[in-house]
Amino acid sequence: MASIDLHGMGVALITPFKDDESVDYDALTRMIDHLTENGTDYIVALGTTAETPALSESEKQEITGIIVERVNRRIPVVLGIGGNCTRQIVSQIKTINLNGIDAILSVVPYYNKPSQEGIYQHFKAIAGVSPRPVVLYNVPGRCGANMTAETTLRLVHEFDNITAIKEASGNIAQIDDIIKNKPSEFQVISGDDGITFPLIALGAAGVISVIGNAFPKEFSRMVRMALQGDYPNARIIHSRFAELFKLLSVDGNPAGVKSVLNMMGFIENRLRLPLVPTRITTFEKIRDVLHKLNIIPPESSV
Repeated sequence: MASIDLHGMGVALITPFKDDESVDYDALTRMIDHLTENGTDYIVALGTTAETPALSESEKQEITGIIVERVNRRIPVVLGIGGNCTRQIVSQIKTINLNGIDAILSVVPYYNKPSQEGIYQHFKAIAGVSPRPVVLYNVPGRCGANMTAETTLRLVHEFDNITAIKEASGNIAQIDDIIKNKPSEFQVISGDDGITFPLIALGAAGVISVIGNAFPKEFSRMVRMALQGDYPNARIIHSRFAELFKLLSVDGNPAGVKSVLNMMGFIENRLRLPLVPTRITTFEKIRDVLHKLNIIPPESSV
C-alpha cells in the first residue's frame, strides 16, 4: 500500500482575508509558522476550512505554493482536490503541480447525491490516476451523501494508494466498523475535533483539526497523549476545550475558529460570501470561554 504517516494532528488551514476580502498572504505565512512551530504533524491545504469554493484558481495556486514553500518539507502537506464532476477531478489531478504535496484529500461528491456504486466508481477513477496517496473524505453533513463503511472498505481493500480516510460522519458505529475491518496500515482520521478523543480510543490515527488552527500546541498534545494510551491526561485537555468545540460550529465553519484567531490577534475576522462571521452573541460567548481559559485577558476589547 502506498503510504504516508498521518498519525497525530493535522490542521485544516484557514484562508485569512483582509478587510477588502483579498487574501492576506502575510497572515497566511504567519499561520503556517504558527502551526509548524507548535506541534502540528501535517497541514491540509484547500479544504473546507480554507473556504476553497470561494477562491479563484489563481488564488488556490498561490496559496498552495506559499504553503509548500514555507513548510519546506518540515511536515507533510495534504492538498484538497475534490468535487462533484469525476472527469474534472481526474483531469485536474493529471495536470496539477504536485511538487511538495505528499497526499491528496478528496471529498465524497456533493449535491449530485450519488449511489454507493457511484461513490465507489468516483474514487476508483481518482485512485487510478493519482501519483500521490489518496485520503478519502466523508462528510455527509456537507455533501448530502454518506459513504458507508462497506464502500470505504471496498475501496481500501482494492486500491493500494487509498491510504486513509477523514471520517466526519459523526457516526461512531460506522467509524468503528471501518477501524475493525480495515487493513492494519490504513489510517482512519477523525474529521471532528469534539469526538477525536473517543475515536482514538477506538483506534483512529488522529484528527484533521479545525481548532488546531488556534491551539496547535495544546490540541496536538492531547492527540499524542491519547495515541500513547495516556487517556486520563488526554481527557483533561479534551474537557478543557469541550465548550469551545460546540461554540465553533454554532455559526458554521470556519466562522467560529476565525473569530478565535481574530481575538488572539492572528487575522482579521473576515470571510467570503456566502459565508459571514459569527453572530455577535456567539462571538461574545467564545470570548467568554477564552477569558475563562486565560487565553485572552478579561479586559480585552477585541
